[in-house]
Amino acid sequence: MRQIDPASLIGQTESYLCSSADTQRLGAQVHRDVVQPFLRLRDDALAAGFDLCIFSGFRSLDHQSSIWNRKATGELAVLDSQTVPLDIKRLSERELVYAILRWSALPGASRHHWGTDIDVYDESARPLGYEIELVPKEVESGGMFAPLHEWLDEGLAAGTGHGFFRPYDEDRQGVAPERWHLSHAPTAAPCERGLTIDALRASLTASDLKLKGTVLDHLEDIYQRFVMNTNRNLS
Repeated sequence: MRQIDPASLIGQTESYLCSSADTQRLGAQVHRDVVQPFLRLRDDALAAGFDLCIFSGFRSLDHQSSIWNRKATGELAVLDSQTVPLDIKRLSERELVYAILRWSALPGASRHHWGTDIDVYDESARPLGYEIELVPKEVESGGMFAPLHEWLDEGLAAGTGHGFFRPYDEDRQGVAPERWHLSHAPTAAPCERGLTIDALRASLTASDLKLKGTVLDHLEDIYQRFVMNTNRNLS
C-alpha cells in the first residue's frame, strides 16, 4: 500500500506533484500518478472531437484557505443551491459555514489538495473571451460543455475512463453536484482513507481560518456530510 505523507492530505507539501514540464503540458499541477491517465483520457476525448482541458488541479492549503476566508468575509460570493448569491449578513455563523461548504471545500479537506482531482472543460466549446465559472448551467443539458460530459458519462460507465470517476455525481445533501469534477480513483483512494477527522481537526486548530470556532463546533457533522459523503463506488 502506498505510504501517504500526512502533509499531502491537507495541501501542505508539493512533493508528490508532477514535474514542471508535465504541468506545462497539462496546464495545471496534478499528482504525478495522474499525468499519464489524464493524457490518455485527453487523447480519447480528442478522437471524439473534444479538447479536454484542466481548469483547476492541485490547490494548496493556503489557496483553499484564501477562497474560504474571502467567502466568509463577503469578498467572494456565497451561492445557494441554485447558484444565486446569498446575503451573508442575514445568515448565522453556522448557516454561513454550511452555505460555503455547499460549493467550496473546507481547507484541509479539499480533494484538490491531493492532486488527484481536476475540474475539466472543453476548450473547443468555450466561446472567445468567455470566463469559465464552474456552475451547473455550463455542464447541464444545453450547456456549452454538456456534450463533453455526456461523452465522459458513457466512458466512465463503460469503464474506459482510465480510472477517473465523479466524486460529486449527485446531490447527497452535502457538496453540490459538480459534473466538472473528476477524481483519479487509484490515486485518490489512499488519500480518502488517510484523511481522518483527527488530522483535519489538528490542521484547523492551528489555522487562521475565518469562522474556525463554528467549524470546529460542528466538525463531526461537517466531516460526515461534506468530506466523506461522496460517490465511493468506484474508489
